[in-house]
Formats: sequence, C-alpha cells, structure tokens
Amino acid sequence: MDGAREALDMVAEETLDPLDWADVQALSHRVVDDAINYLRDVRDRPVWREMPAEVRSVFEAPLPRVPSPMADVYGEVSRTVMSYPMGNVHPRFWAWYMGAGNFAGALGDFLAAIQGSNLGGGNHAAALMDRQVVNWCKQMLGFPASASGTLVSGGSMANIIGLTVARNAKAGVDVREHGVAAIEKPLRFYGSDQLHSCHRKAMEALGLGNRALCRIPTDASLCIDVPALRAAIAQDRAAGFEPACIIGSAGTVNTGAIDDLQALAALASEEGMWFHVDGCIGALIAIAPENAHLVAGIEKADSVALDPHKWLHAPFEVGCALVRDAAAHRRTFAVTPEYLESTPRGLASGEWLNDYGLQTTRGFRALKVWMALKQHGLDKFGRLIDQNIAQAGHLARLIEAEPLLELATAPTINIVCFRYQPGLAGEPLKALNTEIMLRLQEEGIAALSDTTVHGQHWLRVAIANHRTRRGDLDLLVRETLRLGWEIAAEGPFGKAAIFDKPDNESRSA
Repeated sequence: MDGAREALDMVAEETLDPLDWADVQALSHRVVDDAINYLRDVRDRPVWREMPAEVRSVFEAPLPRVPSPMADVYGEVSRTVMSYPMGNVHPRFWAWYMGAGNFAGALGDFLAAIQGSNLGGGNHAAALMDRQVVNWCKQMLGFPASASGTLVSGGSMANIIGLTVARNAKAGVDVREHGVAAIEKPLRFYGSDQLHSCHRKAMEALGLGNRALCRIPTDASLCIDVPALRAAIAQDRAAGFEPACIIGSAGTVNTGAIDDLQALAALASEEGMWFHVDGCIGALIAIAPENAHLVAGIEKADSVALDPHKWLHAPFEVGCALVRDAAAHRRTFAVTPEYLESTPRGLASGEWLNDYGLQTTRGFRALKVWMALKQHGLDKFGRLIDQNIAQAGHLARLIEAEPLLELATAPTINIVCFRYQPGLAGEPLKALNTEIMLRLQEEGIAALSDTTVHGQHWLRVAIANHRTRRGDLDLLVRETLRLGWEIAAEGPFGKAAIFDKPDNESRSA
C-alpha cells in the first residue's frame, strides 16, 4: 500500500495553466492588437463573404487528441473564424435586428471569463454587479425600484420569463405543484399578428399550446387593433376561456411598429389581465431624448423583455426580463435544495439569482453592459438610438425620391421595408428583389433581409448599428438600383429591362 502511494505521489500533476506565462503574455498582446485593428478597419472589409471549401473543411476536422501550440491555435482561428464573420459589427449590416458590439463590452466579456464567477448567486462582486445592471435597466424604463428582474440569454428567454410569471399569476391554481391540467379555464394570451415567433414557442413551452395565443389583426400602421382586441377578449370570456395576458409590441420585428402601450395598459387593468411588453426591438427608445414618447406606457407594464445586446450594443448574448411584482417573479421560479441553502455569513449569504429564472448556472453577463455604460454614459446610447431612427428617415426619403424604388410604409423607428419596382408583380417581383438581396450579400456591399408586409414581399433594412453613416445608406440605394437594372437585363423580367441604366456617377457617395 505504501509503495502504491509513493508511486502515485511521483506522478506529475497537470493543469491547464501555461508552463511559460511570458509566451502567453506576448501572444495575448498580439491578440489584442489584432482585435483593435479588426474593429478599426471593419469598414474596409466585405460585410459578408462565402467561405471557400478549404475553410469549411476546417470545421469537419476530427476531435483533437494531442496538444498544439497556442500560437498555432490562434492562427487557425484568425484565418477561419475571424475572417468569415456573420458581419453584424460592420456598418452596412442591416439584415436582422442586432447590435454592433463595442470594445469595452468585448473587454468585459474577456474579464468576466478570466474572473470566472458563476452568477447563480452568492455573496461576491459579480452577483452584486448583476443586480446593479438589472436596477439600471429598471431605471431606463421607468420601473419602480421594488420591481425585480434577471439577465438572460436574449429576448426570446426574456419573453418566456415574463410570460411564465403571467401564466402562474393568472392561472388560479398552483401551476408549479399541479401543472397546467389543473387550470379550470383555458388561459388566453393576446398579441398582434406581428408578434415575434418566440411567443408561439413560449406558449408551447408553457404547456398552453399555440392556440392559446390569439393573434389580433393590425391596423394600417401595423399596430394592434385595440377595438378588435377588446372584442376578442369579450368573446373568449363568453366562450368559457380565461383572458390572462395582453402582449404589447414596443417595436415589431417586421417594421418596428409600436402598439398603443397606454391603451393596452388601460385595457389590461380594466380586464384584470397581465400586461407584458415585448420590448426587444424598441424598449430602449425610452432613453432616447427625441423619441422616448414613442414608447410611453411601457413603464405601466407588469413585465417587459428587452435586449441590451441590441441598442446598448453589448456583445452577444444578454437579454433582460423585468417584472413589476418581485414576489410573483420569485414564486414562479424559486427552489431551495439543501446544497443551495443560504448561510448567515460567508459565500452563501448573498441572494440566489437563480431564483428568478430557469438557469442554475448563469454566466457573468453584466460586466460587458456595466463597462460600456460606465465608459460612454447612458445619454450617448440614447443619442445613438435617435441617430439610427433619423438614418431610417433619411433612407426612406431616398427611396421615395427614386422612381424605381417603392417604400412599404413610412418607418416608425429604424426599420425600413422597400423594394425595387420596375413594374412587376407577384413571383417575378419577389424573385428580382431576392436576387438583389443575395447579390448585395455576396458582393460584400450590404446585408439585408426580406419579409412580408401587408401580404407582399419586401426587402428589410434594420438600422441598429452605431457605425452606420448616411453615406452607407446612399450607397445602398445606388447599388440596389445598379443590381436591379443588371438582374432585370439578364433575366425574363418583362418590362423591367426597358428602363435606362441608372446613372450612379451622378449620385453622392
């Protein structure tokens, strides 16, 4: 026995720490220098480009069994991952509604990883900062200090948190103990027909089913029709359902339309219903000096979902769910197993943050938000939101001035839907505009998406980027006209080919 113990003692114990910290320090300096250059020169690169086959093959390599020098590992990341990004940090990325990141936030992510704290809770600095950032989010939206909240992965999870609390608060039974089958009357949740798809996923995950989500028609501006909502609630009550929650949109994903949040708050109060606001697109307009009035009423919500990784430009991922009734929030999720019991002093004497959501293990998301807010101040982020909204107005005016371009609807905030329209309709028009969108991406000019508005196909530009300049939008219009003409000249698009080639040289850069 003693011999075996002596043999075991002679075996070298291992660690993931380097043997030579000087080599790691030198490489780290190179990585930081490269990162600064990467962001500094982002405008000089294509927004997006297709990966060649030899790069794709890198991601099919087998599991590594033996070590490689860290410099070689970084070199491979630089050649592959860093060289072929999604593109959302680029000033002409407008495909989906994403923030563009910021350097302070990137440093925050790095430092959070180095510090390594688990934000399930406890008595330590990272947990206190998590609470502080949630409190700051409450202040941004005008929520009371007594409200609660939690940082989560993003908007979809933030909405699920709010809607879960709504379900439990309005179920009339202890859903956690007895399940949804014990609910006497089937619950109904209501939102516009422009709701984000995460709400359907929420209904399914909550055991209520897709049919529990009633999509209310929208008006000409694509906002929820409040009289139609009132009528649907009355009809459901008469049919034996239990109207539980109204979901207001503070910016729809298709066009940025903002529901009448004041009217929805009043109706929810009148009907004894929960009022939830999906603010992942536009809740943070509340901090914008010129446009804050657009989301008036959001402060009256029972719960709100918002995304700091959009208009606060935090690196992915970080969302936030706010709940007015802190006790209802905690009752929905809190569990205290014997291994997480609080102590009067020491590490376990702090608050258990996992009592406010689904995750026990939680990453240190707060630091990247905290550092950027401390560096720039909230007022600058508010001005950047106003800047994006003004840029959308500029793009809309450019589109309206071009005979071959058509605007779907006047932008409410920072989302512009338009199309190249040379006198086509139906599938040919959709095919032409889809090809324009794909070539804009493939040529590295700009990243757009497409969507359906009022039953028709449109290109969609979501300007949520602090690097975008008006000249980028001028370029988008010029290149759309050029590509529209070229594609129409190539294919069977009928009368589209009779138009003269656009005079791009006469347009300002």
